[in-house]
Amino acid sequence: MAKAKQAHHTAKELAAKAKAALQNAGGGKAGLADRKGGQAGHAKYKCHICGQQAPDLKTMQIHHDAKHPKLPWEPEKCTNMHDVVGVTTQGVAVRGSTKKK
Repeated sequence: MAKAKQAHHTAKELAAKAKAALQNAGGGKAGLADRKGGQAGHAKYKCHICGQQAPDLKTMQIHHDAKHPKLPWEPEKCTNMHDVVGVTTQGVAVRGSTKKK
């Protein structure tokens, strides 16, 4: 009985697999808005002073400390874009497995 040969994947193949698994691609016209991050973009919070957007409150606080050091940090004044516009992405354009059943 012969033993099966082990598959040796190239670096190019492995990089392509990782990219396909992590990149938000596909979905065609239906997934276009999703790939761009939805109506609000990928950021959740918006600075009430300058309008800069950030994905979370910790990042917004870092922005505030760097750009507005003389003003007090008030997280409750930051606009939650998910409440205003809605959820940013719905997952239409996330590429799934290419393996056929």
